[in-house]
Amino acid sequence: AGAAAEARFISSAKGKGLFATKNIRKGETVFVERPVVSSQFLWNALYNYRACDHCLRALETAEENAQRLLGKSSLVLPHPEQCSIRKDLHQQCPRCQVTYCSAECRQAALEQYHQVLCLGPSRDDPTHPLNKLQEAWRNMHYPPETSSIMLMARMVATIKQAKDKEWWIKAFSQFCSKTANEEEEIVHKLLGDKFKGQLELLRLLFTEALYDESLSRWFTPEGFRSLFALVGTNGQGIGTSSLSQWVHACDALDLPMLQREELDAFIDQLYKDIEKESGEFLNCEGSGLYVLQSCCNHSCIPNAETSFPENNFLLHLTALEDIEAGEEICISYLDCCQRERSRHSRNKILRENYLFTCSCPKCLAQADDADVTSDEEEEGEGETDDAELEDEMTDV
Repeated sequence: AGAAAEARFISSAKGKGLFATKNIRKGETVFVERPVVSSQFLWNALYNYRACDHCLRALETAEENAQRLLGKSSLVLPHPEQCSIRKDLHQQCPRCQVTYCSAECRQAALEQYHQVLCLGPSRDDPTHPLNKLQEAWRNMHYPPETSSIMLMARMVATIKQAKDKEWWIKAFSQFCSKTANEEEEIVHKLLGDKFKGQLELLRLLFTEALYDESLSRWFTPEGFRSLFALVGTNGQGIGTSSLSQWVHACDALDLPMLQREELDAFIDQLYKDIEKESGEFLNCEGSGLYVLQSCCNHSCIPNAETSFPENNFLLHLTALEDIEAGEEICISYLDCCQRERSRHSRNKILRENYLFTCSCPKCLAQADDADVTSDEEEEGEGETDDAELEDEMTDV
């Protein structure tokens, strides 16, 4: 079977889009894609959300995961056999001790970027250039996280290590790029008010840690800002969780009615207790660059959605409706609650976070609606929408 979708150029205003090459049924997987590069968020890792350093697979068992999120080491999960974590397969880098879920991931990381980024015995040395870079980033970009400087570091390291540097430079150059003006806006969004001074500090630290002659453009102020904007625009959130894997497996169990009700009640209560203790931060979170997924345009009535059902960085794009050959495949950049808001509110979020105004069928149908947000929406306007956007990005 050939690919069910392909990227095509639409227009200079819209850039690329993803189109079905054959009829796709509702519920079908359109494609499964691995990122060209990905990285866990830095605060997420600092707070002990333990994930494979390469593929972001959660490393804790479902029970350990639940115990940590609850702050309760005595918790026992029923049906432990439904947990998919295989600790016997975990491996560490012998030099810097970062952990991988398997020998395959350790090898893949080493071959792609880890030789350049391995801190070796300097892992806990705060004066090491890479540690200084990460510390500076954490001080600028607090949770909820939407990006990581280490995604850019892995891009540079990948090219430094590559035999065929041109191939990788070309791979990264196919991600949507913006004008200088738009780049400024995206960087501003990621770094807040002090962005110019902060960007320059990051650039100097980035250069000290990673400078490479063959990529000298990326280290200039313009090139660095472009790289930053590329990651800000195209980065797809990745969320993994051994607990949610366990819950899905439990949902699929064929149990007598009474046992089923007991298990469902236990799980519901568990999630309520975790929310009290840890809020909405349940997953190992990071972001990655996906060539095909990044071509998907937004619609307020999407016909596909992304998820990470394999508990690692493999992105599944699934059809929400029947899609005909030749039809454009669209995902939503907004979460369910945001999609229900007025056209004006939806476009405010899209303009601020993604720099475009939507013209999907739903927005066109509502084009004559008043350009004001309804009263109940006004109340929510003052709150930041970043957290909601971030949830949507990393939903497992």
